[in-house]
Amino acid sequence: MSGHSKFANIKHKKEKNDAAKGKIFTIIGREIAVAVKEGGPDPNNNFKLAAVIAKAKANNMPNDTINNGIKKAAGDTNSVNYKQYTYEGYGPNGIAIIVETLTDNANRTAANVRSAFTKGNGSIGAQGCVSFMFDKKGQIIIDKEECDTDADELMMMALDAGADDFNEEDDSFEILTAPEECENVRKALEDAGIAMVSAEVTMIPQNYVKLTDEEALKNLNRTLDLLDEDDDVQAVYTNLDED
Repeated sequence: MSGHSKFANIKHKKEKNDAAKGKIFTIIGREIAVAVKEGGPDPNNNFKLAAVIAKAKANNMPNDTINNGIKKAAGDTNSVNYKQYTYEGYGPNGIAIIVETLTDNANRTAANVRSAFTKGNGSIGAQGCVSFMFDKKGQIIIDKEECDTDADELMMMALDAGADDFNEEDDSFEILTAPEECENVRKALEDAGIAMVSAEVTMIPQNYVKLTDEEALKNLNRTLDLLDEDDDVQAVYTNLDED
């Protein structure tokens, strides 16, 4: 994990209040709807849906809620009109920010994202302005306290299933994969009884930037908080060093 607090951030997000949980469920619900529309309601034949279901379970979404979301989307695919848009830009001191959205109103989403950047003294850039600083990877996080498997055994299990890299930190293990291999590795670990904190395709910075200016950090957090509160925002990635 290169010491950049991915595990700590995940734990923090999971411990947030019910409103934050509602936000996560909204995000996943939209992803389920889109996945069903694109590939059908059977996760055995729909890789994207299987990955979203795994994400839902990792976030403690009830099975009934997952199944109802799939049934609703399968029964009314014409009502699913969400579109994906990605925004790139800069926060204070040139911190790179990528925002992934899923929305039924592109104008509203664009205005809200732009406002979040502006209020934090940042700016939206052109497509590709910061994404080249990140690598798209499958990332699986395992809590050491929840894992009885020996580190070497776990590493071999992951590599045999198709993982590219394995990192051990003080409190967690991180497994990195090619995006298309993430679900295969996750499924292999699940079949072996390994509990996972998260398993998702994400954007990992090639290099991290430390912010020491308190005002700049305050402004960046303002932008990130506003994006986090927006139901259209699915994910936000930065190259901030949070250690």
